[in-house]
Amino acid sequence: MSGALTMLAINLAVLMAAILLLWAYSVKIRDVSFIDAFWAFGMVILAWASWMQIDGNGRRADVLLALTTIWGVRLAVHLITRWRREGEDPRYKKIMGHAMETKGWSWAKTALLMVFLTQAPLLFITSLPAQLGIWASEGGRWVMGPIAWAGVVIAMIGIIFETVGDAQLKAFRSNPANKGKVLDTGLWRYTRHPNYFGDACTWWGIWLVAAETGPAGWVSIIGPIFLTFTLTKWSGKPLLERSLKKNRPDYAAYIERTSGFFPWPPKK
Repeated sequence: MSGALTMLAINLAVLMAAILLLWAYSVKIRDVSFIDAFWAFGMVILAWASWMQIDGNGRRADVLLALTTIWGVRLAVHLITRWRREGEDPRYKKIMGHAMETKGWSWAKTALLMVFLTQAPLLFITSLPAQLGIWASEGGRWVMGPIAWAGVVIAMIGIIFETVGDAQLKAFRSNPANKGKVLDTGLWRYTRHPNYFGDACTWWGIWLVAAETGPAGWVSIIGPIFLTFTLTKWSGKPLLERSLKKNRPDYAAYIERTSGFFPWPPKK
């Protein structure tokens, strides 16, 4: 495992260098909202950093790299485009304002401590299946078996699910007639958060691909567990729904009839 620890240490250094550069850019433009896009693209960087450090990549390493890249680039482009279109995210504006007011920090210090240095370890932990799975595939070891191929299918379902959900939400929001309304058609009829479900599905699939490699792959289960907890219990669904219930009168009824995470037919 010493080789894995060396690889992870190098990856962490690469990640921190990128984080600090982005923090410096945020100070210049006085906006941290683009960090959401880097959440996805940062995992792509870590996957590529892992892949470049091993000899003889093999099919499994290439598959893990491809899945992470497809998921991360698609999501990063979607989020950066949304940020450029809509501007500063009110969530981050509230976080920054509250911390500056209560702690007396400068804008730059608040951005570094409350946003960038907070996101970095979370991103690193979530992407462990890709990092350790690629490392454990060095030299083309571990021919992909049924568990890994099942993981590929699950990951692709997650990517497609999230992509379709994001497209449906974008189309809904682009219609001025829908302002203040709740999207409850398409995938949003079966789950209140198809994008979050797609994220979790993707990373559980990536973990299954990595899990066949043995202990290194098994240990990386902390990544999808942490991501699922984050999306369903911590900073994802709870924060978003609290805001939506305040701003959209129909959202309470939508919650009553629609599954909160796993797709399921709505209650009558």
